[in-house]
Amino acid sequence: MAKVLIVDDSRTSRRMLRNILSEHGHEVVGEAENGQVGYEKFIELEPDIVTLDITMPVLDGLGALDKIMNLDEEAIVIMVSAAGQKEKMVEAIKLGATEFIQKPFQPEQILNIIDSFD
Repeated sequence: MAKVLIVDDSRTSRRMLRNILSEHGHEVVGEAENGQVGYEKFIELEPDIVTLDITMPVLDGLGALDKIMNLDEEAIVIMVSAAGQKEKMVEAIKLGATEFIQKPFQPEQILNIIDSFD
């Protein structure tokens, strides 16, 4: 099962993801409320997979994605963000995002993607 780092400024979104992943055997090794803390936890915790929101304070998801990919070009980063951000989705793919999921999402969407890398 995968070790996952959840980075999202929404406590509710983090809790939903944590519950979905934990209930299906994945280990949530950490959570972060902004991209800068997420990047620091990525270095510290060395997760298998990162779920990363785009719109966050301090350092947004694209900035965090850029830093993570510069540190580890093999990192598996799944962008999870609100609908209507096609331009940012394209930018995330260019920066190296592995997958992109729109909120609101179904548990199966997250699990299918996470399981495909496990």
